[in-house]
Amino acid sequence: DKSRAPISAKLVANMLSVAGADHIITMDLHASQIQGFFDIPVDNLYAEPAVIKWVKTNIPEWKDCCIVSPDAGGAKRVTSIADQLNVDFALIHKERKRANEVDRMVLVGDVNNRVAILVDDMADTCGTICTAADKLIEAGAERVYAICTHGIFSGPALERINKSAFEAVVVTNTLPQEENMRKAPKIQCIDVSTMLAEAIRRTHNGESVSYLFNHVPL
Repeated sequence: DKSRAPISAKLVANMLSVAGADHIITMDLHASQIQGFFDIPVDNLYAEPAVIKWVKTNIPEWKDCCIVSPDAGGAKRVTSIADQLNVDFALIHKERKRANEVDRMVLVGDVNNRVAILVDDMADTCGTICTAADKLIEAGAERVYAICTHGIFSGPALERINKSAFEAVVVTNTLPQEENMRKAPKIQCIDVSTMLAEAIRRTHNGESVSYLFNHVPL
């Protein structure tokens, strides 16, 4: 979302190509346009099937939950998950004056007496999602979860999570999470290694990877 982000993404793409990579497998790219920066084939996997499986397994009241996007940019991701779960979705509109600082938040949707599940592609400093959790509790949500594909957890993130209103902050292991989970007990991890391993196997054998867009391999 920053002005120079496309430049750095293109630089990484060039570096991987020059290093000899002839095929790239990614998961939940922050911007889907990044795929176009590569001169070699790119398969961008989605954590969505693993997220849906986690929700159904770990939240007993999931049939009456509400999937929430912490910003307008994540609306497409959230509506897709809400449609597959056949539940409602909500949106938090945020106004920013400076990066990582939220000026005002407005909730669009009803979370009263329901479990609210915030879904985003990454958790970095966690200022936005922790403020959003407070907003959802104020709006009457019974419990609030966050599910983010990439758990970066920079700066004060872990301290914010420990003090937050979240029942759990769920991330995948696209980045190592053992140390973060030790420091912040609310953090839980979804293992996506089987998805990546199956994508590598299918690519190696010349099979379609698109099956993994909607399924979690056993």
